[in-house]
Amino acid sequence: GTYFQLAGYADIADVDDVSMANFLTREVKVAAIPISVFYASPPGQRVVRLCFAKDDDTLREAANRLSKVTHVD
Repeated sequence: GTYFQLAGYADIADVDDVSMANFLTREVKVAAIPISVFYASPPGQRVVRLCFAKDDDTLREAANRLSKVTHVD
C-alpha cells in the first residue's frame, strides 16, 4: 500500500509539474510532489502526488484549499 494520491491538473493549468507543485505548496499551502522527479525521462504528464497520511482535520482543510483552485497561470 501507499499513502499517496496522484492528482491530474490538466483541466486547470498548462504548466509543468514542478511549477504546479511549487504553486500548490507556496500559494495554496498544500504540499505536492512533482511526478517527473521519479523519471529519468519524464513523460510530460500534468500530475502531482499528494500524501494523505494525515489526520482528518488536515485532510479536510487541504481539500477545502484545493477545491478553490480553478485556474493557474
